[in-house]
Amino acid sequence: MKNKTVPFLSILFWILTSIDIIAIGYGFTNIHFIVKPLLIPSLILLLIYSKKVGSNKWWLLTGLFFSFLGDVFLLYEYRNGLFFIFGLASFLITHICYIIYFLKIKSTQISLLRQQPWMAALVAGYGCSLIMLLYAGLGDLKIPVIIYATVICFMLLCSLHVFYKTGRPSNVYFAAGALFFVVSDSLLAVNKFLTPFQSAGVLIMLTYCAAQFLIVKGFTNRQ
Repeated sequence: MKNKTVPFLSILFWILTSIDIIAIGYGFTNIHFIVKPLLIPSLILLLIYSKKVGSNKWWLLTGLFFSFLGDVFLLYEYRNGLFFIFGLASFLITHICYIIYFLKIKSTQISLLRQQPWMAALVAGYGCSLIMLLYAGLGDLKIPVIIYATVICFMLLCSLHVFYKTGRPSNVYFAAGALFFVVSDSLLAVNKFLTPFQSAGVLIMLTYCAAQFLIVKGFTNRQ
């Protein structure tokens, strides 16, 4: 049963993602409000039904749960600015959970960042550049956004840190998922705090869904 359920849930997730992206692109707000809260629960079920076991799995499940809360909070951002703060805090907890999960991966292999320290400098430089770009438009959210940007960049660094500590294809999925998360949140920040741009909602949701799916897939494909 589980072997059939996991592929089904993967397909279901991408069907829901496609519906949500189409709804965003064509302005079908009611459909978006119905479908978006279903995305992360489908990944939670996928992770639960995965044959992979271990206490570290709960860090990913907890991260996904707070992602679900973040998705719901951001849906109601238009009603009150506090919902954006709640969403930001929820996703901050998500990234902390993912960081803990990555750091709990143990191996005698040398860290990719130790072998290629320029990658750490590149990620840090990108995070600082993004904050500098957005800083003037952050208003009262300067400190929360700086904290969030720091944590998500650190999450990306952690995925690179364990690149050689977990086998293929999980390491590629983890790194790609973390990178897509940074891209998605960068697009969201630019659209919200710098300048709105065409198809922002579609691009943000597409990269966000890819990020979450790849991180979960990295877990389910660990050797």
